[in-house]
Amino acid sequence: MNKVNQHPNKYPDNKHNNTVRGAVVLTLLGLSSTVMAATTYEEADVLSTTPIYRVVETTTPQRECWEEEVSRPVRRYSRDNSATPELFGMLLGGALGNAVGHNKTNRRVGTVVGAVLGGSIASDISRQGRVEEEIVIDTVERCRTVSLTEQQEKLVGYDVRYSYNGTERTVRLDRDPGATVKVRVNVEPVL
Repeated sequence: MNKVNQHPNKYPDNKHNNTVRGAVVLTLLGLSSTVMAATTYEEADVLSTTPIYRVVETTTPQRECWEEEVSRPVRRYSRDNSATPELFGMLLGGALGNAVGHNKTNRRVGTVVGAVLGGSIASDISRQGRVEEEIVIDTVERCRTVSLTEQQEKLVGYDVRYSYNGTERTVRLDRDPGATVKVRVNVEPVL
């Protein structure tokens, strides 16, 4: 009689089998994630490098100055330093005072008073002098602030065309890589 070796199921509810299966799956997932994380770097040949420029506008405040001629009136008072007006006033006042008086004493008093008043009036007029107005030309500096706008090209990067494993690709870099460019190679398993 042939005996078939039967192993009785120690775990009739299959909890143990599910636990074992779960551990195997987790182990495989852990291995596959380790394999997926494998990254290497290689050099790819650069086919062309094109610099990329952008126009940048800058505005700078600048002071602008110029000289300007400005005319202005100036009043000058000129005074005669001559004693002629006072003397003339005294003589005129004395003659008037003499003419006003009726007798000798009145004429003498009138002459003296007229001479003093005439001299005083002539002195006041002489002190005031004459007003002369003349035009004076001054040179004045005038300034203002103006905005100076300047446009210039600014290098913003490079469009790099490269070849790796027979495939051409393009990437924008902030610097010129030279003859080769470093590429990242990820290895993933096929499931």
